[in-house]
Amino acid sequence: MAELTSLSPSRANDFIQCPLKFRFRSIDKLPEPPSQAAFRGTVVHSVLEKLFIAPPAERTAELAQTMLMPAWEELVEKDPDVLEIFEGESEKETFFTSARRLIDSYFVLEYPEHLEPEETEKFVRTTLDNGLELRGFIDRVDVAPGGERRLVDYKTGKQPKPQYGREAKFQMGFYALVVYRLSGELVHTLQLMYLGSRSVLKSHPTMAEVEQTQFEIDAIWKDIIASAESDRWRPKKSPLCNWCTFKPLCPAWGNAAPPTPEITKIVGA
Repeated sequence: MAELTSLSPSRANDFIQCPLKFRFRSIDKLPEPPSQAAFRGTVVHSVLEKLFIAPPAERTAELAQTMLMPAWEELVEKDPDVLEIFEGESEKETFFTSARRLIDSYFVLEYPEHLEPEETEKFVRTTLDNGLELRGFIDRVDVAPGGERRLVDYKTGKQPKPQYGREAKFQMGFYALVVYRLSGELVHTLQLMYLGSRSVLKSHPTMAEVEQTQFEIDAIWKDIIASAESDRWRPKKSPLCNWCTFKPLCPAWGNAAPPTPEITKIVGA
C-alpha cells in the first residue's frame, strides 16, 4: 500500500521525465542498485557538509581531502552493499581520484573560509492549500550581513547545455518557493555549483517566478492524481532510458510492468 501526500523536486522531475518511473519509485518503491556516480556524489556532498563544521581559517583543500576517506567509511558502514558496485581495487582507485578532483574543483569556485552558512543539508517542508506537502534538502543556506539569503546546491556533474538544465532550475525554484512559504521572504540568490565543469550558475528569483513554480507544481500534482485515479502511468521513451534500472519492467520496451500497489491516500484528489 502507498500514499501520495508529498512531493520533492526529484520526484516531480521523475514524473515529468517519465510517469512510469515516478510510479516505480514513489508508489512501488522498487529498490535500485547504487551507481558509482551517485555514490561519488553522496561522498563529496558529505565532505563539503563537514567542511563547514571546521573553523573558517581551517577550511582548506588539504583538510577537505583528509575528510574523504572518513566520509567513505561512514557511508560504507551504513550500507556495506555499496561495495558491490566496484569490481576490484582499480575501480576504487579511479573513484577516489575523481572524488579528489571534484573536491579540488570546489576550492576553485569558492573561498569557504570567508563563508559562515546558516545551515548545511537543511531539511525544509511546507504544506500547500490542497494538503500537498513539499519537502527536500537544501545543500547550503547562506545569509549575507544585510540579511539576504542564498540557497546553494552542489552538482558533481558538468553544467548542462541550457536546453538540458530544466531539472536543476526547477529544483532551485522549488526550494525558493518552499522558503518563501515558510518565511515570507523572497530568496536573493539561487546558486548551482557544477564541480564537474568548475562553473557556477546564479539566478535571482522574482515573485513572478516563485508563483510560476507553484503553478507548475500544482499542474504536475493534478497530472499525478489523474494517473493514480486511472492507474495509467504512461512510460516516456528518451535517451535516458538506457540508464534506467526499470527498463526490464517497462512496456515501452516490450516488457511487463507489475500491478500498481494499492494507493490508500491521495491528497488534493
